[in-house]
Amino acid sequence: MVTTPVRLRYEHTTSREESAYLHGLAEGRMVGQRCPACGKVYIPPRGACPTDGVPTAEEVELPDTGIVTTFCVVNVPFTGQRVKPPYVAAAVLLDGADIPFQHLILGCDPGEVRMGMRVAAVWKPREQWGTTAENIDHFRPTGEPDAPYESYAHHL
Repeated sequence: MVTTPVRLRYEHTTSREESAYLHGLAEGRMVGQRCPACGKVYIPPRGACPTDGVPTAEEVELPDTGIVTTFCVVNVPFTGQRVKPPYVAAAVLLDGADIPFQHLILGCDPGEVRMGMRVAAVWKPREQWGTTAENIDHFRPTGEPDAPYESYAHHL
């Protein structure tokens, strides 16, 4: 086996909608957009509804709380890993949103994480914030009762 160092440098240009989302994160806000046709709220915003194909323009500020819809317990270590296994990577559906996004669930034993678990964002200290989703360090359980399956089943 031969180990060869390889680097890939890339630049990402954000859309107007993605820029609003990232600037919102820099202010401690979760900004999505609502589809005028079906009313679904997407975070991060996409500029167009993936369901209807119509432009989205109405900004919606969402809370930083939600529910775990699906999750995976990560047990395998890899180079550059930020959290020591085991830990949980989960799809978090923010309250008021219609699509979940991936994030870490910490603050409890991985075996305690379950579908429907209520979680809240744990933000990094404000002096570490930038225009990045990394402003949210992880999500933690709130201790509230689990959401009923029917409330998130159509988001799986």
